[in-house]
Order: sequence, then structure tokens, then C-alpha cells
Amino acid sequence: MKLLSVSCGLPRDVEWHGRVVSTGIFKQPVEGRVALRKLNLDGDRQADLTVHGGEDKAVYCYPFEHYAFWKSELPGRELPLGQFGENFTTQGKDLFEDSVHLGDRLSIGSAEIVVTQPRLPCYKLGIRFGDDQMPKRFLASRRTGFYVSVAREGEVAAGDDIRLVSRDPIRVPLPAITHLYVAKHYSPDDLAILEKALAVPALPESWKKYLRARRDQTLS
Repeated sequence: MKLLSVSCGLPRDVEWHGRVVSTGIFKQPVEGRVALRKLNLDGDRQADLTVHGGEDKAVYCYPFEHYAFWKSELPGRELPLGQFGENFTTQGKDLFEDSVHLGDRLSIGSAEIVVTQPRLPCYKLGIRFGDDQMPKRFLASRRTGFYVSVAREGEVAAGDDIRLVSRDPIRVPLPAITHLYVAKHYSPDDLAILEKALAVPALPESWKKYLRARRDQTLS
């Protein structure tokens, strides 16, 4: 597993449908070693901290292999690394969504990170692509990437190896969490996965609150 690219960007104001929107989704690859801290990479910021950023979303990771899919879906479009707003463009099938679990711990450079949640795209992905339908297409593809928290601060750079430090013992795969978000109704199997997810320390409290509410609604 490899860190193919590190991308950063500061919030900028863009005009979208007649209004000015501040967004940090425009990321560009950077060279050299970059300090990874509890909240983000040096040189990277998020615009709306109510839904982006924070310790549970310090870094967004996206597999490079997914770019081939999007090039076929979006023929003729330039897709430079960082196009999906990711900080880390990763390489290696062991970092695909169906191979990663909540709470998995990874080392990159001198830092360690912990998988916290899948990405749920907002309308700003549509701004990045100039297409309001892009968030829906992105979520439907299930090629969402994932967010991580920083367990140990350090420095990272493109070309660093990514190593698995430990698997979370509960082993809830990321697609299961995405399914729990989009499913209109929960089956008994869904409820069983939900209970497992609630027991994972790395899953943010905001997610746990949402899942408890969905569970209680299903059981009422």
C-alpha cells in the first residue's frame, strides 16, 4: 500500500447558482514532507466546520484506482489527483472501501491514523465538478473513500508506504456504514450490524447518535 499523493488547499469563495460559497474542496498535490496534525495537514483547511474537518475528519483518503472508473464515467474530463477533494490519494486494493474497517489503524511516514467513517458527499462536490448530480452519482458508485483521525502526529509525503498497524476487533466494514445511511428500512441483519458499529470506539458520536435514532425508529 502506498501514499501516491498528498493534496492540500485553503478555502476559497466561488460563485454557484448565483450565490457565493466558501469551500475547501479544491485540493492540489504538494511536494515534500508535510506535517500531519490532529486537525489537518499543514496548508489544508476546511470551510464549513459544522460538517467538515475536526478530529474525526482530519484527513480524507481516496483510492487512486477509482480514477479509472470515473474516467470511463466522465469521458474527456481532466481528473488530476485531488479532484475528489481528497488529501491522501492511496494506492493498493487493501485500501478499497470493502477492505477497510472502522477503527483500523494505519501508519504513514512517521504518523498513525485511524479509520473513522466513509465519506458522504455534499453539494460542494457538485461545485468541484460543475455538476449538481455529481454527489448522487458519487454516493451511488459506492466509491466513497474514507476519513481518518490522527492517532499520532508526524510527517507524510507522496511515496510513503502505508502499513496496517492493527485491525479493529469488531471489524465493521465501511460499506456497511454507508448502507445504514442510505437504507430506507432496516432488516434484522442491518440492526445487528448497527449494534456492532455502535460498539466501535472510532465511530464518531454524531454517527452513533444518527444510528441510535434510526434503530429506535425501526423498533418503535
